[in-house]
Amino acid sequence: MSLSKVSILRVNVLGVVCLALATPGFACLWDYDTLHIERSRFPGALALITGKFARHSPAYYRWRLEDRQQRLADNPDDLTLYDDLAVAYDKLGEHDQAIATILEKEDRQPGLYETYANLGTFHIHAGNLEEGIQFIDKAIEINPDAHFGREIYQRLVVQYVLEKRQNGKVILPLEGEDHRFEVRGFAKFVLDQQLPGEDVSRQAKQAELARATKGVLGMMRFGNHDSPVLLECLGDLMVGDFQQDNKRLAARAFLQAAKQVPEDATRQAYRKRAMSALEMQTTQPGTTQELSLETLEATFDSERQEADDWYRQVESAEALWVEQGADVDEAFRQRFLTSPIDEQTGLGVQDRVGGPSVSWQRSLTWGGVAVLLVPAVILVVGGWCVFKLLRHSA
Repeated sequence: MSLSKVSILRVNVLGVVCLALATPGFACLWDYDTLHIERSRFPGALALITGKFARHSPAYYRWRLEDRQQRLADNPDDLTLYDDLAVAYDKLGEHDQAIATILEKEDRQPGLYETYANLGTFHIHAGNLEEGIQFIDKAIEINPDAHFGREIYQRLVVQYVLEKRQNGKVILPLEGEDHRFEVRGFAKFVLDQQLPGEDVSRQAKQAELARATKGVLGMMRFGNHDSPVLLECLGDLMVGDFQQDNKRLAARAFLQAAKQVPEDATRQAYRKRAMSALEMQTTQPGTTQELSLETLEATFDSERQEADDWYRQVESAEALWVEQGADVDEAFRQRFLTSPIDEQTGLGVQDRVGGPSVSWQRSLTWGGVAVLLVPAVILVVGGWCVFKLLRHSA
């Protein structure tokens, strides 16, 4: 066994975590907020990676429990209140109570898409992956296009995790090996599942990876944005096509995943994935100076701090509204969901930070190309001159 394989094996062994720790968060929910937010565009990938988008605090979900219980007592025929209640329990980590609550709704009116979508998600968050898939399948059967088809990719993520699971545990990173210039990890899994066969066009693969990326971003928006599983899957998708990728965002996703895991070996493995994603990235167009992980991480740390500061504003605002006895849903909507940008990002963080990811070859300007061509031309001309001189002397 080579040294590199031994190192990978050591990282994998040290990176084993309990399934209950690894699985929560890589699913999406359906409730009051979903309907409002899906009417406008998704936040940028960077906003989701850093967490700088309009999302609720635990204080809100505790308030929602009391509010929806009272509303349900006043209006027991409004079954959507069960979804709101169950999602609140799930967000507070009470997955079993979330399941019990949504089953009450199922007993009253069976066969609803929203019920099965939520029930599948709650089981996934509770670590019951196989059972969760069964309910996700029921939701897809009823409405395959809901959530922009996101359940399809939610199912693929769960399948991928199950494939990587060993003895009831998950090894993080899910894809430990680094194969440069090859489609690996979740990106390869998606293509193998969705586009089997040899005669698949590059355009079809690119379109499928784009759909999967949108699906994972949606899961982050309506599930847990800081799930290391989702962040890793997102990073895999963003480097899934060498010609159309976003390596700097992929590196950020891997760095954020590294910050969500307790084991040092696992953190280092994710950092290696981030470093690999940055290969042949330059600091500026037209230069050959490669962008280092340390340079990008310094920028990313600033972005994360900005996101943390933003979320603290949300926490403070919601705590104040609860204390004042306000309608927190309405107050939140008026303050944070007031425009197409604010509906998603709050302060409008977009993918602009760090600029678009362009591979080294494609980032060169004509000036940069000239810098590379001039030495080559000199060598060719010089070689031709030497050849002529030798031939003449002969």
